[in-house]
Amino acid sequence: MRDTADMSEFSPSSPQRTARRGAIGIALFWVVLAAALFAVFKWMEVQERQSLLPYTTDSGELVIPRHRDGHFYVNGEVNRVPVRFLVDTGASAVSVSDAQAQQAQLPEGRPITLQTANGERPGRLVHGVPVKVGHLALNNVTVVSGLTGLPADQALLGQSFLRQFDVKLREKDMVLMPRTQP
Repeated sequence: MRDTADMSEFSPSSPQRTARRGAIGIALFWVVLAAALFAVFKWMEVQERQSLLPYTTDSGELVIPRHRDGHFYVNGEVNRVPVRFLVDTGASAVSVSDAQAQQAQLPEGRPITLQTANGERPGRLVHGVPVKVGHLALNNVTVVSGLTGLPADQALLGQSFLRQFDVKLREKDMVLMPRTQP
């Protein structure tokens, strides 16, 4: 006669086998849930990034969405070299780092003293620089080099560019509108 205790280990409904199946099922559930949440968050991230991209309206306005940090960012060019602008309506000029000025092959310019929130610092003033933001382009912009404190690929989009356009600040975006010639 066989021992029934030994047979229960091999029977399809043994408690050990049921516990293993349950543990595997629970682990599989959490893995699937984690993968689904990851996919949803990635999708949301892509959607948010797309909603933060500047766009041009049919009337030629450039709409720059406000980012989570409250700032406005837009891709552009200084002397045909790509930069990422942080829009700064309080800055008197478009400002770039010395490295960006060198990369854009800007002329040396006139030495000046920059008055910044962190005090005075040396800089250079260059006139007649082409600057492009979205589809908006000007060929005679004053640019200051000597900017510090921002990531290496960022520059400030200041009033030497912005004052050539009508600027409308709304809750979720900023609109740059080309001025009509009189």
